[in-house]
Amino acid sequence: MGDFERFIKRCEEVREMIGRMHSPLIVNHYDADGLASGGLVAKALRMAGKEFRIMTTRKLDEGVIESLKGEKEIIFVDFGGGAKQLELVEERLGKSDVVVIDHHQTKESKILQANPHLFGFDGGSELSAAGTAYFVFRQPELVELAIVGAMGDMQHPLKGLNRKILEEGKKHGMVEVGLDLTLFGRVSRGLVWFLQYCSEPYLPGLTGKRAACAQFLEELGIELKEGERWRKYYELPHDEKVKIVSGLVALLYSREADDATIKSLVGEVYTFPRQEQGTELSDANEFSTALNACGRHNRPEVGVGVCLGEKKAIEEAQELLLLHRRQLREGMEFASQAVEDFGVYYFLDGRGIIDDGLIGVVAGMMYGGTIQRTKPIIAAALNEEGQIKISGRATKKLCAQGLNLGKMLSKATEGIGAGGGHNIAAGAQVETGKMNEFLLGAGEIVTSQLNFP
Repeated sequence: MGDFERFIKRCEEVREMIGRMHSPLIVNHYDADGLASGGLVAKALRMAGKEFRIMTTRKLDEGVIESLKGEKEIIFVDFGGGAKQLELVEERLGKSDVVVIDHHQTKESKILQANPHLFGFDGGSELSAAGTAYFVFRQPELVELAIVGAMGDMQHPLKGLNRKILEEGKKHGMVEVGLDLTLFGRVSRGLVWFLQYCSEPYLPGLTGKRAACAQFLEELGIELKEGERWRKYYELPHDEKVKIVSGLVALLYSREADDATIKSLVGEVYTFPRQEQGTELSDANEFSTALNACGRHNRPEVGVGVCLGEKKAIEEAQELLLLHRRQLREGMEFASQAVEDFGVYYFLDGRGIIDDGLIGVVAGMMYGGTIQRTKPIIAAALNEEGQIKISGRATKKLCAQGLNLGKMLSKATEGIGAGGGHNIAAGAQVETGKMNEFLLGAGEIVTSQLNFP
């Protein structure tokens, strides 16, 4: 059990230090949780009438830290807690006022940081960076972004400290929770497109096939239109929702999908009653995917604008979301044919094919029926500089058995790159020409962690 009182006391210390800053630079990660947490801090500062600047980056490496030497006030969000990062921040930015709001595996240092791991809570499963930032400021208006960050980091259904945020949000009328189909687009898409563009889980025979989706719904007796308007899933009466869920379960069983994938169809859904209903921002899952699309397609400023409620940014995010989903479908089509079984883990070589900003998402989606959930998956892509980016994904059951991808990637890249992250999802960079060395090392560590023979 974690020590909540000590965690909150540390969050208050961080808030007090931020309160003494005049015009801080927020430095945040580019994924959904990074943008949600950076946006949450920005929103809190704006509500307090404080000036700020914001900088979003894909990684916090030595070059980025070096570039910040002239800054007097810095708030790191969704990274900064890694052991190597902390050492570099202490060394290069020791004369600046610096705080870290993070949820990755970490250690104590001279830098003041709010991080659940320091107080016995698991930042990989029960609190995101956005959730940590929420506890720093703890205002009802920030609940939405805290939950969006958790969804973006695959921390659903919400538990632990995330659950506490949910209960506080419900109390103030900021969020509602229900049990329903969890597929993306249940709120914002017409029924046919809701199924056609579903990629998590991958629906064999339906994903990417509009005519087949229309036929599937018609055979269930579901009307696609109401007059001239396309119907959406969230608007359907209970009996029609049941028909669709039953039909999808039957489909996945017929294609021999594993039980975990089938069970994942239905779960808790979180909606925001103060957002315009029927839009991506009214559903926590869709909100997080919209932010992910902004970051992965190099438009993080749009994601921050969405968090701050800017109308133009919301319109741009919807366009990026269309591009994002199309590229994910194309990535899944390639990955389902290219993934290899390396014995103790699966390997997906997406170099030159799948964008490095999407490779981790595609790897995680492979558990939707393409690969077994009995071993982790490691995937590779190339970044803009032609360097090798590694993404690792696993299941909660594997982590409970001892797997820790963050520690594995950190150890496997010693001397040939750098890596880290959560036990269930982590990333790394490997030097060109060192791929085989990395893969061999990763195999040995996974074998050791899971006690494979």
